[in-house]
Amino acid sequence: MRIVVAEDLYLLRDGMVRLIEAYGHQVVATATTGPETIDALLEWRPDVAVVDIRMPPTQSDEGLRAALAARRELPGLPVLILSQYVEQLYARELLADGAGGIGYFLKESVFDADQFIDALERVAGGGTAMDPAVITRLLSSGSSNRRLEGLTEREHSVLGLMAEGLSNQAIGRRLFLSESAIGKYTTSMFGKLGITDDDGNRRVLAYLNNP
Repeated sequence: MRIVVAEDLYLLRDGMVRLIEAYGHQVVATATTGPETIDALLEWRPDVAVVDIRMPPTQSDEGLRAALAARRELPGLPVLILSQYVEQLYARELLADGAGGIGYFLKESVFDADQFIDALERVAGGGTAMDPAVITRLLSSGSSNRRLEGLTEREHSVLGLMAEGLSNQAIGRRLFLSESAIGKYTTSMFGKLGITDDDGNRRVLAYLNNP
């Protein structure tokens, strides 16, 4: 894969470049600011990009804005966003266009090499990848939403795995259930949440909109 890495911290940026190249992929460009990021994305049109949310010049959300702007110019451009913390609003905004090819990972998880590369490859293929740590923290944050509280324990498990971007087949393997059983859980769950579209990003948004 041809990859752009946008991260202003030298050690993390260099570590990601080395990790990516160790797995046989090519880093075609790096960026350290928001403006550099959008320029690199539009110039190189990578198979996937890794972009930090908070970058210079203001260290707010320049990276996210650059990724969103690039995806408006290049619909479906695959982007894996990095964040220091679980920032639910940013995750929801990133997924809102419904175009796929999106991931959201915590920086602390980057150096779980297999997990990180798997996420990159999934996003490059047009899928959705959510850091399991993000899902765990959101699931443990409590909820006042009656619809979400109406889910069974098994449905919560299925929803959490959906939010990681897993297919019904993959969820079935993880939970040791048949794909048809997962299909029944998702049908029941979507009914309780008032969701009718089974699109991958909407499956993730189902959770992000009901924290």
